Amino acid sequence: MKIGILSRNPRIYSTHRLVKACMARGHTVRVINPLRCYMNITSAKPMVHYRDKCLDDFDVIIPRIGASITYYGSAILRQFEMMGVYPLNESTSITRSRDKLRCLQILSRSGIGLPTTSYAHSTKMTEKLITMVGHAPCVIKLIEGTQGKGVILAETVKAAESVIDGLRQMKAHFLVQEFIKESNGCDIRAFVIGGKVVASMMRKAKEGEFRSNLHRGGSAIPVVISKEESDMAVKAAQSLGLNVAGVDLLRSARGPLVLEVNSSPGLQGIEASTGLDIASMIIQHIEENIERKDFYPG
Repeated sequence: MKIGILSRNPRIYSTHRLVKACMARGHTVRVINPLRCYMNITSAKPMVHYRDKCLDDFDVIIPRIGASITYYGSAILRQFEMMGVYPLNESTSITRSRDKLRCLQILSRSGIGLPTTSYAHSTKMTEKLITMVGHAPCVIKLIEGTQGKGVILAETVKAAESVIDGLRQMKAHFLVQEFIKESNGCDIRAFVIGGKVVASMMRKAKEGEFRSNLHRGGSAIPVVISKEESDMAVKAAQSLGLNVAGVDLLRSARGPLVLEVNSSPGLQGIEASTGLDIASMIIQHIEENIERKDFYPG
């Protein structure tokens, strides 16, 4: 197969590992910077161009699209879908997962356990937003963001009101979310491929930090998760239409809760903590599903 990887930097660990896995399994692979692509969207034959050449011979596209380029990266991926190229994750599924509000609404409709979350536009609703999630401390999140960026813990009601007022002044869209104290700064990343959890790790925030993201100095160890946690992770990925996903879970007093679903989960932390070759598992999944024609073409 000829596989294209949409990534801005071939030296990023996850991109590099996917390239090596493709080559090890006998495939031709090329890393394409989506921001260097341009499209002919009006022709009878949809096409993606890159550095004056037509990209018309890929069998598969693996999207590794950063949050900062979600809109344009998804447009490029959608164009490949229009050309009949098999996407590891579809463009629609990626945009669903990147919008935290839309993602939580879809998960809620699927009956998946979530932290209590509130959202409003009017400044008159600030007090009710905080009360709805059980007062302070509470977590305030920008609707778009990854790796813990744009996530703030407000320890008091006054602090929450100040943060919310500041975000509204910036015309930013945000959620207010229940703080799960009993998680003790830990969460679980369940790595889902093709409707199965293939690896899981527990991440712990560094001292003085509540966000457990490895990019923010958190640490990770392999962990065995329960069937309930595994089933919830799989259901979350499937609800969003993702073939590959990193599902972040919290262990709460009322059972596991889904915190977030990542459509381009990093490989470095999960491979380092578990010792598993996740990159090869992803390529194997592609090999087993390349003949599928039930993905939505655009």
